[in-house]
Amino acid sequence: MKKAARIDGTKAAARIRSAFEESSGNYAKLAEAADAIAEAALKIADRMRRGGKVMFCGNGGSAAGAQHLAAELQGRYLRERSPLAAIALTANSSTLTAIANDYGYGQVFARQVGALGKAEDVLVAISTSGNSRNVIEALKAAKGIGMFTVGLTGSSGGALAEICDALIRVPSDHTPRIQEMHIGVGHMICEIIEDCLI
Repeated sequence: MKKAARIDGTKAAARIRSAFEESSGNYAKLAEAADAIAEAALKIADRMRRGGKVMFCGNGGSAAGAQHLAAELQGRYLRERSPLAAIALTANSSTLTAIANDYGYGQVFARQVGALGKAEDVLVAISTSGNSRNVIEALKAAKGIGMFTVGLTGSSGGALAEICDALIRVPSDHTPRIQEMHIGVGHMICEIIEDCLI
């Protein structure tokens, strides 16, 4: 077996610097989507004001992002306030494995949306490619109920571009950078929601 090449401190620092410069440029471009992000956040806040909740879903790193953002709303983001109704559909391993076993992995989020979703609720669907089947199925289920749907994707938008009520495409095709920006977008949505609901 061939040994992995070692990297010295200079090369490591150069790689880190390059990644941070890429992220900085991406965020500068992402600022152009501020109006779309604000509009989505205000619509979510309006649904929550009327008794709705927010559901988040995604796979892998996007699953972690879903849990992160749900926690910001249930706990607090920046300001002391009452807890807000938010659920990460990625968090219950018994539910996920039961649905995957009985109905297939493509239904792991859609079945939960069908069980818990109401017309006044919101689904935030996170997919770097925009083509994750289980996320697409969740969006279809949410739209069937009348929920407001928000998609967070990479620059292409993928299949989510045809399904979501609001789509926020971050300006990258590089998965780690996309995931970083999804958290940035999610944080700003949480901040606007707090401003609206306190």
